Amino acid sequence: MSSPANASTHHAHDRFARYPSLADRVVLITGGATGIGASFVEHFVVQGARVAFFDIDATAGEALADELGDSRRKPLFARVDLTDIAALRAAIADVKAALGPIEVLVNNAANDKRHTLADVTPESFDAGIAVNVRHQLFAAQAVAEDMKAAKRGSIINLGSISWMLKNSDYPVYVMSKSAVQGLTRGLAKDLGQYGVRVNSLVPGWVLTEKQRRLWLTDEGRENIKRGQCIDAELLPEDLARMALFLAADDSRMITSQDIVVDGGWA
Repeated sequence: MSSPANASTHHAHDRFARYPSLADRVVLITGGATGIGASFVEHFVVQGARVAFFDIDATAGEALADELGDSRRKPLFARVDLTDIAALRAAIADVKAALGPIEVLVNNAANDKRHTLADVTPESFDAGIAVNVRHQLFAAQAVAEDMKAAKRGSIINLGSISWMLKNSDYPVYVMSKSAVQGLTRGLAKDLGQYGVRVNSLVPGWVLTEKQRRLWLTDEGRENIKRGQCIDAELLPEDLARMALFLAADDSRMITSQDIVVDGGWA
């Protein structure tokens, strides 16, 4: 991720939409220290939101908060293991105390670690579910009362096209990400009567630094080229700009939807 404080980044943001309704709105982002999550943090800060973000990587999280604080309102970072629900609830309470009621939740954190069916154990299964989908429900539960009281709010659950493409080599991850769709639809119905919107933001293969380092091969590039309708790299900021729209009042009547940002692959 390029330095958010430099001039080129300012100019890059100037090319795209501003959302006045996001100014001063309290936004919580999980898994925000690196990759797609870091782009979410940056983009919401640029919009003037009051941003908090969680991650297990304290070094990267603190560095990002400091970097963004150089020229804008500094986001609030907390090291949180999202698989520890008690810790998650406590951290969300701390955000409310520091910044006020939370009106936007971006459930971004996940881990697409590769694994075979033969390698799955009950323990690894539970761990995969915990890191990829369970915390989404409990984070939504923890912010729902704020949103109901405000008669507005936006919950954005990060999905994946992996299960749509029948991808192999990570069955628990694929299962978790397909479950996000069901979670989104159930919560949308439960919370819609209060003016709260719940949508899934569904990425294709986003070429973060981690993806390039660990899994992007020449074969992978060919798969992307064959699969996508648009022959270009899908980047974290492509997801962040859609998240801004889904969080803003501009998308007031959009809920219970899977918003796919994948260059036309799925």
